Amino acid sequence: MKRRHNQRSKALALRRAAKRAAKAQYRVRNWAAYNQSLVKRGSLTLWISDDVLAAWQPTTRGPRLRGGQKQYSDGAMECMLMVKAVYHLTLRATEGLAQSLCQLLKVDVPVPDYTTVCRRAKTLTVALPTTATGPIHAVLDSTGLKIFGEGEWKVRQHGYSQRRTWRKLHLSVDEATGEIQAEELTEASVDDAEMTETLLDQTTAEVEQVSADGAYDKEKVYTAAQTRGVATITIPPRRNAHIWQHGNCAASPHPRDVTLRRIRDVGRKHWKVESGYHRRSLAETTMFRFKTIFGDRLSARELARQKTEARIKCAALNRMTALGMPECYRVV
Repeated sequence: MKRRHNQRSKALALRRAAKRAAKAQYRVRNWAAYNQSLVKRGSLTLWISDDVLAAWQPTTRGPRLRGGQKQYSDGAMECMLMVKAVYHLTLRATEGLAQSLCQLLKVDVPVPDYTTVCRRAKTLTVALPTTATGPIHAVLDSTGLKIFGEGEWKVRQHGYSQRRTWRKLHLSVDEATGEIQAEELTEASVDDAEMTETLLDQTTAEVEQVSADGAYDKEKVYTAAQTRGVATITIPPRRNAHIWQHGNCAASPHPRDVTLRRIRDVGRKHWKVESGYHRRSLAETTMFRFKTIFGDRLSARELARQKTEARIKCAALNRMTALGMPECYRVV
């Protein structure tokens, strides 16, 4: 019995060693430049620029309203919320940091109080800074962001004591640069495929190819992509998938049926390699970066403010991406 156990242990050790040896290893080619970009992420001048301070107050003021009038531009509100997200501050701490920076910089601009920032966040419009002009390869995916409930450690040790609520963040990521081209925050019950049309409408660059996982294998996804002139749709059909449009039909072959027939000919694994489906994992990499930098939780308590918070974080992540990304190469 002991001899058999030793043989099994040796065989398991050999399999693990072979797996480690077969795993691809990568190195960063531009480490010096990438290291500097990581340092620049903490610079206050990146998030509070002279242009923002110059346009801190709107050039034209609206009609006088009860309780005061508009004093701060949308750029000022976006700047405050972005500093809050990047440095993981509360609204009150963000107000204190802005006041101290204005004193140190000797800038004579009024600083909005935390209640004003919270109120304006409900209706603030934030643009995603992108550099892609197209045609691009858009990768779609979604992830969950927690708003209520305990952490994983507490649940594992003591179980649930209150309900846990999530929001779903839908992203469209440029495969070449890793930039977020479009985003939308919804309730957890919203289907991934349902948001395809919204994400493609938000994308300003021309989309040449769309890749997504099996959750997007639905007719409305293909319809939304074909309507917007997407040439290549890379979505794996379900295991029990059937042909949607048979060969005796007068219309041109449906792209899903072409994919399904190709999988039947060469196999699912070979199709994923030749179609570049594995590039879809870059969307998961972007979500990993999002949660590593900003966390997996939203601090706002209303859906409208949560949407602004998620978009602010995506805009900040795009700014970090524009500073520089690692250029990796595979070690033979």
